[in-house]
Amino acid sequence: MRISHNVVFLGIVAVVLASAAATAQNSGIASGYPVPKGDLNPQERTGAGLYKRYCVGCHGIKGDGNGENAPYIDPKPRDFTLAQFKCRSTPTGTLPLDADLIHTLQRGVRGSNMPSWLPLSPENWEDLVAYIKTFSPRWKTEKAGEPIPVPTEPEVTAERVKAGRDLFQRLECWKCHGVEGRGDGPSAPTLTDSKDRPITPYDFSQGHKFKCGTTDQDLYLIFLTGLDGTPMPSFADNVKPDEAWDLVFYLRTLQPMKSKEKEIAKQLGLKPINPNAPAAPAPQQ
Repeated sequence: MRISHNVVFLGIVAVVLASAAATAQNSGIASGYPVPKGDLNPQERTGAGLYKRYCVGCHGIKGDGNGENAPYIDPKPRDFTLAQFKCRSTPTGTLPLDADLIHTLQRGVRGSNMPSWLPLSPENWEDLVAYIKTFSPRWKTEKAGEPIPVPTEPEVTAERVKAGRDLFQRLECWKCHGVEGRGDGPSAPTLTDSKDRPITPYDFSQGHKFKCGTTDQDLYLIFLTGLDGTPMPSFADNVKPDEAWDLVFYLRTLQPMKSKEKEIAKQLGLKPINPNAPAAPAPQQ
């Protein structure tokens, strides 16, 4: 069968266009927006093109969370000009690691409109992070915080689950999250974020995924880093590493999926805390 010259020519054109599109996707012009050089380095320029293609609709051209979609989104998009991030491995008030920001791009943020960007390449993630950091001067004057170490997870025991329940009461977690962890504590209706917008405490009864991940290690870190920009504080000064694991294990009993922690709680006949009862004293140092 003979193939016409026109068909061959069109095939070559298609290959060339596909190659050009792939190159553009990683050049900072994939969005169709030419990116002025300004004072951006090559990686930041590439990130700017990716940002304008994928992120600008929510986070806005200035990175302040005021994109055209923002009025219709709850919770609101992140304001990158503040350099204030919920999900980090670094102490409260400090800048996150690049790896923390990349982890958010990979994972997305549960309970929000922030999706996972796993389809992008590792280079794209790095380029986007480089550009996002240009929105706040903090990245020029501050270094990222030192990551908080996560010790090896101990074995789940009845003593640890019960100790976690006592800690949940002593730290007054129930005031926001409720005595059964349903996000309906007495303080819940009054809570606001750093921009004075209403914010809802996490409801543990709705699943096993957390805003910053799904693993016990992710939950452990939340206790020690806090969620900057929200009422969720860091307990790094109030909780010892061993106690943090106890709290992780107790909170797993409040979630709907089957787990060793829930089975232990059932065997113990562990009931929700009584907020009117005196909290167990803190263990001696």
